[in-house]
Formats: sequence, C-alpha cells, structure tokens
Amino acid sequence: MASFKIKNLNFYYPTSSDTPSLKNVNLDIEEGSYITVCGRSGSGKTTLLKHLKTVLTPHGKRSGEILFDGRPLETVGLREQSSRIGFVMQNPDSQIVTDKVWHELAFGLESLGMEKKAIRLRVAEMASYFGIQDWFHKDVSELSGGQKQLLNLASVMAMQPDVLILDEPTSQLDPIAASDFLNTVKKINLELRTTIVINEHRLEDILYASDKVVVMEDGMVQVEGKPREIGSRLKEINSQMFSMMPTPVQVFYGVKNEGSGGCPLTVREGGDWLSEIFAEKKPTETSIDRRDVATEKADRLLDTDPKDCPIVVKEGWFRYEKESPDVLKGVSLKVPPRSISAIVGGNGTGKSTFLKSITGVCKIYRGKILINGKKLDKYKYDELFRNNIAMLPQDPSNLFVKKTVREELEEMVSKGEAGKVEDMGKLCQIEHLYKSHPYDLSGGEQQRVALGKVLLTDPQILLLDEPTKGIDSFFKKTFAGILSELTKKGVTILMVTHDVEFCAKYADVVSMFFDGSVITTNLPHDFFSKNSFYTTAANRMSRHIFENAITDEDLIELCKRNM
Repeated sequence: MASFKIKNLNFYYPTSSDTPSLKNVNLDIEEGSYITVCGRSGSGKTTLLKHLKTVLTPHGKRSGEILFDGRPLETVGLREQSSRIGFVMQNPDSQIVTDKVWHELAFGLESLGMEKKAIRLRVAEMASYFGIQDWFHKDVSELSGGQKQLLNLASVMAMQPDVLILDEPTSQLDPIAASDFLNTVKKINLELRTTIVINEHRLEDILYASDKVVVMEDGMVQVEGKPREIGSRLKEINSQMFSMMPTPVQVFYGVKNEGSGGCPLTVREGGDWLSEIFAEKKPTETSIDRRDVATEKADRLLDTDPKDCPIVVKEGWFRYEKESPDVLKGVSLKVPPRSISAIVGGNGTGKSTFLKSITGVCKIYRGKILINGKKLDKYKYDELFRNNIAMLPQDPSNLFVKKTVREELEEMVSKGEAGKVEDMGKLCQIEHLYKSHPYDLSGGEQQRVALGKVLLTDPQILLLDEPTKGIDSFFKKTFAGILSELTKKGVTILMVTHDVEFCAKYADVVSMFFDGSVITTNLPHDFFSKNSFYTTAANRMSRHIFENAITDEDLIELCKRNM
C-alpha cells in the first residue's frame, strides 16, 4: 500500500506565475520504503517535500492530488498529520523551539496533550535509542550542529510517525556526523519500518540504502528507478544529473572496462570492484606524479613569509563568556595571498568562531590578528569592511532584508550601476530569480544570491562559512571557477567547509581544525591521501591499490593507465 500517492501535481509560486515549480509530478511512495529525491538546486525537491505536509505547503497556485493512506491529504486533520508525518528541516536551528534537550524531546508530545507518564516513557525511549543520555539536561545552545540535528530527529521520532521526511538534513554537518546521522535514518527504516523520503546532495551515504531514487529536473520527475539502475539510465540519456552520482558509480562508468559485476554503490563495493579488475594484472603505475607542481606550489604557498600574507593569526584565544571554556585555544594560521585556503574539521571545534574573530565580531582576548600587515584592532569599522573584508555567513538568510532578489543585489551598488547587478546575476546564475522573494528560494539558490550580494562589495579578502551548503554539483563547478577568477584578480579566500570533495578538487591549501586550534596545514593531495575519515570517497575506495588518487578524475585516469 502507498503511504503517499501523488497525481499530476502542478505548483506555481505567486512571484513566478509563468514558470511552474512543480510540473505534472506523478509519484508513488510505498509504505515502509526508503525514497531518495535528488536533483539540481531549484529543481523542485524541497517544494515537493513540503507538499507532503499541509502546514508546510508553500503559498501559491496548485493543481493535482496528493493522497495519504488513500485519503486526500487536505482532509487529514492537522493533529493526525503532526503525529503520523514527521519532517526534519535543513537548518537544525530553525526547528528547535525550547531551551533544554529534554524539553525539546517532550515538546511535540505535550502539544498533542499526552499524559505525563506516557511522555516520560517516550522521551526516555528516544533518548536511549539515539544515545542522547549524556547531554539530556544540557542547554540546546551548547550543542554542536550534529547534536542539534540528531535532537531534531529524535524529537520527531518521539511522535512515532509513519512517514519521516528529511530535507537536506546533513547540509551543515561534518562528514563523520553526517554519516552517523544517515546511518541512524537507515536504522529507523529497517528496524521500525518507517517510510523515509529524503532530499539530499550527499548521495555517497544514502544511494545504497534507497529502495527507489527520484531524479528531478525543472520541477519534473526526470528519472526514477532502483539505485543500481539509475546511473546507467542517466548515462543513456546523457543527463547532466549523472555528475551527481556517487564516486563508485562515476568511476565505474568512466572506465571502459567495467568488470563483470554490477555497478558498485558504496566505497566497499567500489574497492572490491577495483580488486577484481586488477586481480590478475597488478597496476604498474600506482600514483599520479605531482612532485614538480607540488614542490613549486608548496614553496609559493606553505612557505610564504607571514609579512606577505593578507591574514595572519598568532596564538589567538577566545571565549564567549568570562567563565565559559575557551573556544579558540592558541590558534595560529597564515593565509597565503591570492589563494583558496580551506579549513575542515568537526562540528563544534571552533571553525566558524575563528572566521568571526578575523572580522572582529568575536574579539580575541589574547594573541594577535593582522589584516594586510595591520593589527585588526587598529582598523575602523568602515575601513575594514568597505575596503578589505567581506564574509558569507553560514546562514545566507541573515543577509536578506528586501522583498526581491533584484532589490537585494541593488542594495549593494550605487545608482547608475545596474550593469553590475546584471553581471553578478549572470555570474551566480540567479537572473531567473530576480522577482522572487529570497525566503521562497531553495537552500542552494539562497546561497547563490547571498554570494552575489557579498561579491558586489569587491572585497580584497573573502571569508566563506560553508559556501557549498545546499549547492548542487553543477553550480559547484561554476562556483570554483568564480573563486579561481577572484584569486587571479588578487583576492585572498579563506573558507570553512565540510565539503572534502570540493576541497580536494579546488582548494590550494587545506588546514585541519581540532579543539579550537589548527593542527596541520598542507596541500590537498598530501592532506587527503594521508587521512582515513577526512578524505574523499575516491581515496577510501582505491587506497589499497593506488597511493594518491583523491578525486574521481584521478582514479579514472590511474585505472585507464593500467588497463
């Protein structure tokens, strides 16, 4: 039996009445199944998921029908929907409504009017199932991003829903926390038989677990099918969506000799497939030689004199309150000029605080920060932000103050500079969004609008906090090109990110942040080829055969050389 049956669903936002956000969508979501919805930013994924719960359905013009358990969804009462249809949002902070962990777990049950005894039992069960006991009495503000998202999931599951809908739930989590979270979602599906509908860009961790994959493009379902079939079907129709597929799938179809088995979906399956290919003939070339290029790059970047670095932090210490623990603990870092420098690390280690300290928002109480050779505290506010630094925050909506995207961009330029707005719209691929309200956009579209707004300040130093969050693989390539062009124009870029694949392909320097400090800085190939968890799928899949393949392209090239 189908949990949801969607028939000929069409939807238009009020600000885009000419272009449908959903176009003739037909989809069956079977009871107890695990459905993955993927596609480009703005393809209609989030809009579709929000239509599966009446209270979240966006305002606009709709036609078609959505059945829940055989009944029109609009006839199902809000109380029943609250208890039977759970929804976990992209931003953990936007869903948390109380101050304490235990109260957050109980809040939904209290809203339904359950008895205290029953609430205590449910809360205890959820806290035990999700491993929340150790921080059960903590303030929500003390939790890391991964803990907040796990708390959201536990709070929803306390209602014992039949269907769990997740909208890019790992977009703000580090790789380890994201993997743990998605494993928990799979466990819920297997052990509780809860129907899962998830929209996610990180297909590495969920494609293998899916019963069905739905690929959306321009508001329509382009392809749907089983996980092992979806790659070949996208390849057959020469779809751009193929570039979203996990590394094992891309490498499998990128190598002419595909081996005897089916398409691998996980790192383990991909590693077994590589072992099969090279079982009889061992590779003669096991690494990509980057010695000359890497040595030159290391000399230019890693050995740059601090006097020539636009950002230098020496022994920086910071805490939010006088009696609270230190968040930054003697952190030191120099950022080479005209480079893309990336900082990776777990949630709650102090990365975002570190970026804020460079802008002066979080003032260090010990140590020194130099911006273009001048102490940070010697800058006047206008001088620092108008001529030197711009920052893209983790939550792009913090930058939005106008009613349309065009107005957001126009706010950043003087009268008579409309050409700048048009150029930025083309650069960030947001021209078609000019009339839209910023809050009506998908997470990836909001990120692009915020990026355009920040770039219009013409910064010398650009700080980026999770810049690829919610952005699809297509715009990531464009975004990397934008960053590269900026460095050629003399801009220095420092970004905090959980996107190790992006860092491996496009960063010049990568630093590891742990326990309030930078513990190592290196070139991407040296950094990622030596790590076990903070590394790429290509490296984990091939390290038993090849030495330094860290991108899909590296792995495909080495396979072809040895075949």
